[in-house]
Amino acid sequence: MHIPQQFARYAAVGAVGTLVHYAVLVALVQPRAADPVVASTIGFGGGAVVNYLLNYYLTFRSRAPHREALAKFMTVALLGLAVNGAVMALLAGALALHYLVAQVVATGVVLASGFLANRWWTFRHRGEA
Repeated sequence: MHIPQQFARYAAVGAVGTLVHYAVLVALVQPRAADPVVASTIGFGGGAVVNYLLNYYLTFRSRAPHREALAKFMTVALLGLAVNGAVMALLAGALALHYLVAQVVATGVVLASGFLANRWWTFRHRGEA
C-alpha cells in the first residue's frame, strides 16, 4: 500500500478510536455512572484497543506477534502523549499562542510521528523489508 493511502487509513482509524473514546465518556458520565476523569480514562482505553486492532489488521496488515506489537503500540501512544504535552508547552506556554491553535499543531505532530513510528517499528514484523 502506498504511504499516502496508508496515512489516510491511519487518520481514519484514529478518528474511529476517538469516537469510541467520546462515546464511552458520554455513556458513563450522562447517567452519572462514573466521574468524568474515570470515564475519560476508560474511554481512552477503549479507543486505544480499537486503534490498535484496526491499525494491526487494516492499516498495516501486520504479521507481528500481538505481544510484541501491542507493547510497541502502547509505547508509541505514551510517547505521543509526551510529544503532545511538549508541543503544547512550547506553543501555548512559552510562545503564548492560542491554546486551540497550539492543539491543532500538536495533533498534527502526534499524528505524523505516530504514523511513522507505527509504520516502521510497531507493526513491522522481523524479516519484513
